[in-house]
Order: sequence, then structure tokens, then C-alpha cells
Amino acid sequence: MQATEEHQARLRADGALVLLTVLWGTTFVVVKDALSYGDPFVFLTLRFGVGAFVLSGVAGRRLFVPATLRRGTVLGLFLFGGFALQTVGLTDTTPARSAFFTGLYVLLVPVVMLALFRRVPRVSSLAGVVLSAVGLYLLTGAAVGQAGLSRGDLLTLACAVAYAFHIGFTERYAPKEGVQALVAVQLWVVALLSALCLPFAGSRVEWTPSFLGAVAFCGVFASAGALSVQTWAQARTSAVRAAIIYSLEPLFAGAFSVALGYEKLGAREWVGGALIVLGVLVAELGSALWERWRAREAPQE
Repeated sequence: MQATEEHQARLRADGALVLLTVLWGTTFVVVKDALSYGDPFVFLTLRFGVGAFVLSGVAGRRLFVPATLRRGTVLGLFLFGGFALQTVGLTDTTPARSAFFTGLYVLLVPVVMLALFRRVPRVSSLAGVVLSAVGLYLLTGAAVGQAGLSRGDLLTLACAVAYAFHIGFTERYAPKEGVQALVAVQLWVVALLSALCLPFAGSRVEWTPSFLGAVAFCGVFASAGALSVQTWAQARTSAVRAAIIYSLEPLFAGAFSVALGYEKLGAREWVGGALIVLGVLVAELGSALWERWRAREAPQE
């Protein structure tokens, strides 16, 4: 009975993460438009500052619990590292290569979990990881074998490492209840570190309704809301399964971009998207089959 309840909890968590990737997929277009009115670090400061302010009001005094402050700071450093390295890396690499190298966290999360926490992924999860990584390569159209690795590529690889650690430590630190305080600390860390980068990265901004709307949408929904859902879900599912599901994000981003007329996807991209979906299904179905086998092998009372 307990195994069945745990499996159902994981399915609910995985379903929430799928919906989360849909939300994140919409932000690519929103952020792209917003960055025409403001520098990346201005946008990050405002976006995460808004999210931090909103969640701080919800969390209240729980925000100042020492364990929450420590864990939130660690997670916030990894989260900021991912955003900052990706942003700076984009200045010296192509969007396709950036998307591919960023997505390599799907391969790195199992390594992080094994090295730090001695968590060995299931075979079905590893198969899902490989399928998702190949699908990501095809979907992004990244020609990673050309001209070696640029400085931007290396920075984006470091971004993938930061995201992998963030996903891994989120599973480790995520509480079953009351996630808002932990997420609020992370958002404050990212907002403050982004603000510290402004003297070095510039601070161009045009206070247009479009820019302010993007800050509000990304701050409240794509940061405060989304990270709260992520933390809640990762307390109920594994980091490796979460990483596989997150690989759906560029697929949804591409679908929204096509729907709005920004780009067209060819046969290679559609095959890549299909492999990512297949990777998620393999990981999910493999887990379901494993749970059924365990239930049959368990001694009957």
C-alpha cells in the first residue's frame, strides 16, 4: 500500500513538472521581447526581485529559519550561476549551441547524484536520459562538432553544471511542505547577485509596458510560482526523473515559437522532439513497471 501511494505521489509530481516545462517554454518568447528593452542583468534583478518580494510575504518568519537560509543560499548560488553563465556565454556562441550545451544537465544530473549522494539511477531513467540528450541535440540543431569549443560554449557548459547541481541539491533540500521560504531565499540571492553585476554588465532599460509586463509575468509565475512547484515536486520524485522532464522545455519553447510565427521546425527538429518525449515515456513507464514488479515480489500479509 505504501509503495502504491509513493508511486502515485511521484506521478503527481512528474505531472506538475511537465506543466512547469510548458510554462517555462512560454518564457523564451517573453524574455526575448523583454531583452530588447533592457540588459539581461537588469531583467534578472527585477524578475527575481519581484518573485522574492511576493514569496517573502507568503513565507513570513519562516524565511529566517537558519537551515532555510543556509539551504536557500546554496541553491540560489547554483541558480544564479546557471543564469549568469548562460547569459554571458550567449555573447560568444550561437543560440542553438547555447540551448544544447545548457540542456546537457540532463546527462550531468545522474553524475552529480552518484558522486555526491551515492544515488544510482534506474536503468529506465538512464535510457530516458540518453534518448532525451540525443533528442535535444537534434531539436536545437546545434553543430557542436564544428570549430571546436568557443569561450561561450565552455561558459554554457559550466552553466549546465550549475543547473545540474541545483536540480540535485533541490531534491536533497526540498521540504515536503512549506516550500515558499526556501524558494524566496533563492530568489533574493539571484536578485542581489544580479544587481551586483550591473556596474560591469551595464544597466540599459526602457520602462515600456511590454518590459514591465514581462518582469511581472516572469517574476511571479516563471520564478516564484514555478520554483515553488519545482521544489514541491522534487520532494516527491528523483532529480534524474526531473531532469528528463525538464528536457521537454526546449520542445515546448519551439512549439510556442512556431505557433507565434517566429521560426519553423524541420524534420530533424521534429525527430529530436519525438526522442525527448520518448525519453520521458521510457523513464516513466520503466518506473511504473518496476513498481509493479516490486509489488508482486513483496511478501503478502
